[in-house]
Amino acid sequence: MRSIRMLLTGAVDYAGLFPPAQLDMTTAVRNYAAYRNGEHAWALGRFIVPVSRLTEFEQAFVSKSNSAEWHISALAGASLDQDVATIFAFNKRRLAVIDTLEAKSSTTEDVRVVASAVPSVLTTYVEIPLHTDPSPLVAAIGKSGLRAKVRTGGTASDAFPSSANLGKFIYACARAGVPFKATAGLHHPLRATYRLTYEPDSPTGIMYGFLNVLIAAGVARSGGSFTEVVTALEEQSAAALRVNDSEISWRQYRFDLASVKPLRSELAISFGSCSFEEPIGDLKSLGLL
Repeated sequence: MRSIRMLLTGAVDYAGLFPPAQLDMTTAVRNYAAYRNGEHAWALGRFIVPVSRLTEFEQAFVSKSNSAEWHISALAGASLDQDVATIFAFNKRRLAVIDTLEAKSSTTEDVRVVASAVPSVLTTYVEIPLHTDPSPLVAAIGKSGLRAKVRTGGTASDAFPSSANLGKFIYACARAGVPFKATAGLHHPLRATYRLTYEPDSPTGIMYGFLNVLIAAGVARSGGSFTEVVTALEEQSAAALRVNDSEISWRQYRFDLASVKPLRSELAISFGSCSFEEPIGDLKSLGLL
């Protein structure tokens, strides 16, 4: 469906190196190359790799002359200045292009440090904690011309933020006009109880769905209340979503093609997932692809 395709074009940043998949570099690179040439390549975003593992990435990477340029999002370490220098040296070798950097900040001063250390040529996301009101940090991120990042889960149940705290983040980003990405625990379209890892004895827990996050962002961007944003994050019924070729609806909210495009380009930019096949497979099971 065109509406789902527009909602998810370039949305899935591939984080196969990270838990619970935690693939080795060669396998993750091989997977990403296959996905780029697959039927659902339109949904694939950037390859996620820590700056500290770029040498390993180069060794695994095989450039194909008939292949479009790979776009990489690099995760910063302890030294931003050193990481930026490493990124620019990497880009000069023209194997692939790192155009995005992801850092972490817990104070407004940290945000200013990131903004001053990273050149504007790199799109920069700043991951912030959710245990306190995120509004001041989101405002600082926006004022600095950066983007926000939120962690939506992990391999243990206590890694998942409450729907209220996640809702505060999305609501703050929408009100401040700050684009964001989400990562971790977003393998599935809708909120439900899932296995938290791929181990046979994996614990289970309630995970958010990537459609929940995108719909919640759409509600916030459309002027919905904070309560409605939280309710969208907690939605578990596929029947509550009405999808056709020209629009996606949830409750009284209707997102046509004209509104989905800016939702993705101006607010909810992407989400990281250690699996590309799971999101696609689940969408097929729901009849959305």
